[in-house]
Formats: sequence, C-alpha cells, structure tokens
Amino acid sequence: MKTWPHAPSKIVTHPGTYFITAGTYHKQKLFDSPEKLDYLHDFLLEVCLEKSWQLQAWAIFSNHYHLIGFSPDVENAASDLTRKLHGKSAIELNKMDSLPGRIVWYESWDTRISFEKSYLARLSYVHWNPVRHGLVKDPCDYKWCSARWFRDNCDVPFYRTVAEFPHDEVKVYDEF
Repeated sequence: MKTWPHAPSKIVTHPGTYFITAGTYHKQKLFDSPEKLDYLHDFLLEVCLEKSWQLQAWAIFSNHYHLIGFSPDVENAASDLTRKLHGKSAIELNKMDSLPGRIVWYESWDTRISFEKSYLARLSYVHWNPVRHGLVKDPCDYKWCSARWFRDNCDVPFYRTVAEFPHDEVKVYDEF
C-alpha cells in the first residue's frame, strides 16, 4: 500500500471493501484458549485465501471478530465467506469441546466501505480493538490481530496515518 499520503487511494473500489463483524451465540466466550484462538485465526486466514479475499485487517477474540477485506468479484461474497467460516469453525470447535450440535455463531454484520476516511477509521478501529477490550496496552502485542503484521509490512507513512487516525466515533456494533 504505497498510495498514502501522496495521492488519492484506489482502495475503495469495485467489487467491494467490507468491514465484517461476527459474534458468538449469546456472546459466550467459546474461543476461550490460545489453541482455540489459534485455530480460528488460522482458519479465518485460510478461508479468506480460499475465497480470494484480500484481508487488510483482522482481530479475533473469544466471542467475536472483526475483519476488513477486499472482496472478490462474485455475488454474495461476504455472506459466502462467513457461511464457510462459521459452518466449519462451529463443527471444529464443537469437536474440541465434545459438544456436537451446539450453536456457536449468532450473527454477522457486513458493511461495504464506500469512502476513504471510513476505510482508514475502520482499519484503525480493528487494530486498536484489543486495547479497547482491555487485553493489551499495545495492539501489536495481541497475537490474534493484524496490528503487528500491518506495522511490519506496510509503508511507514501509511502505518502512521492509520495508527493515528481517529477511530473512537466509528459506529460499529461491538458490545462484547
């Protein structure tokens, strides 16, 4: 991402840039161990790759997750992604816990991001979410978030822009 701050970005384009949030049933902390979080994290990345999503940011917690990605040019890309992710991860989690048939996922919300400031605010929001939830002081210290990857792999000016971008007014359901 070498487009910021010198030129308008081409990030928010067709087919779509999406912000997706999903929560567990009754906000239960079902992914309650490092092994379960590792599984969900790795499976999320695997499904995004399989479904041709270009992930930009992610944060995974015991009872919800957030992600931002560029969707492939297919109809219903966001619902296809969450359907696959939720279906298989629920089966696997229930195997881990010896609880077949338990409802794991409650609902997911996806929003198509339509302008650059919204994109930047949401990138900042996702990366700072582990701090918001009181899990770490530095988002780069949270293993199941893209903050460290983002810091280590994007251009320094863009990283600084996103890290300092105001995210406290982002309207996202995050009552977990």
